Amino acid sequence: MTPLVFVRFFPKAGQEARVEQILRAMVQYTRQEPGCRRYDLFESKSEAGGRTFCLLERYADAVAQQAHRETAHYKDYRANIMALLGQPIEISLLDPLDER
Repeated sequence: MTPLVFVRFFPKAGQEARVEQILRAMVQYTRQEPGCRRYDLFESKSEAGGRTFCLLERYADAVAQQAHRETAHYKDYRANIMALLGQPIEISLLDPLDER
């Protein structure tokens, strides 16, 4: 199994709802992919009210992960979300040390 992928999105002010909409659509489509083992969306709110969206992703193997990046919904998401963000997407690959 591939590492857990932790992704953070930082919307520009006023673009939070649109970013959430795009990410929710990705959840719907990605969970249907045969190699998807986990695809969960979370949000974090700062004390000032700013919203950050986080995805936890896991795929059965590297082939499934690459297949995800080649889907129409992935390409559409990448084409539409970038202009809505105030900073680049942060991606971390997490290797399990003690996972249940």
